[in-house]
Amino acid sequence: MSVVEVKALEKTFVRGFFRKRTAAVRGVSFEVERGEIFGFLGPNGAGKTTTIKMLMGLIHPTGGSAKVLGDPIGAVRAKRKIGYLPENPYFYDYLSALEFLHMVGRLFGLDAKTRERRANELLDRVGLSMAKSRSMRSYSKGMMQRVGLAQALMGDPELVVMDEPMSGLDPIGRKEVRDLLLELRDAGKTVFFCTHILADASMLCDRVGIIVKGELKDVGSLDSLLGGHVQHVEIHAQGEAALRTKLAPKVEELGGKLLDRGEGFGVELASTQQADAIVAAIIEGGGRIHELRPHTMTLEELFVRESGTKAEEMRS
Repeated sequence: MSVVEVKALEKTFVRGFFRKRTAAVRGVSFEVERGEIFGFLGPNGAGKTTTIKMLMGLIHPTGGSAKVLGDPIGAVRAKRKIGYLPENPYFYDYLSALEFLHMVGRLFGLDAKTRERRANELLDRVGLSMAKSRSMRSYSKGMMQRVGLAQALMGDPELVVMDEPMSGLDPIGRKEVRDLLLELRDAGKTVFFCTHILADASMLCDRVGIIVKGELKDVGSLDSLLGGHVQHVEIHAQGEAALRTKLAPKVEELGGKLLDRGEGFGVELASTQQADAIVAAIIEGGGRIHELRPHTMTLEELFVRESGTKAEEMRS
């Protein structure tokens, strides 16, 4: 069952005296399945946050439709089952983290005993138990992000929606958040988050969607998206020198490379179809195949190709 269903969703902003129109989201369609971690990837300004705000009912779409947990976006019944961490969360400076989570718990209708237990458990889980009674105005950006994660989970939601959840966190904090998201999935929760940090997406996501300039370019599992982009194929084999000499013209004709591999040799080719022909020739010549390895595009390479941005901008 789909927890999030998005169909041809659009958002156009009208700004300024001359009513200039800017299309932030252009006909986006995708689904998020129950119990998965879905990563919504894209460069800055791609439309990730705008899409999430529409799904959360914070802004109204210009066109298209969407359902969250079976209800139209903005429905109160669905909101009771959602935990949301915005990109730039704002909290009351003079409240402590514990007081703030009690306030969030009251919004979800939790009784005092449940609020106390859940707030303390979550603050301990995000590494803030030692600072839970301090005023949040003294917190660092990373600590505020941890409070945001805790409040998103306070209502024990079915769906957790997070906009750049790793923002402001150090490497240890990012690992803790990754572990937390995996725990949520293992507990049967659905996680939908957007990020431009590709290493986190590679480690976490069951499926991803890549949005660029408001348009969804790719959606699917990482295996299906990257497996379809074979960059080259390597064959590691063993055989007599005469076999290598015989293979050389055929490999050159296919635009490949014949490589020395110590006791054996290697062949680098552009496609699996070319590899089939060389494998047959090696076996026919009395050689042995040790390994045939296709090298697929990395998530970063796919992301850069789709977005048309420089690779350096993606490495953060």
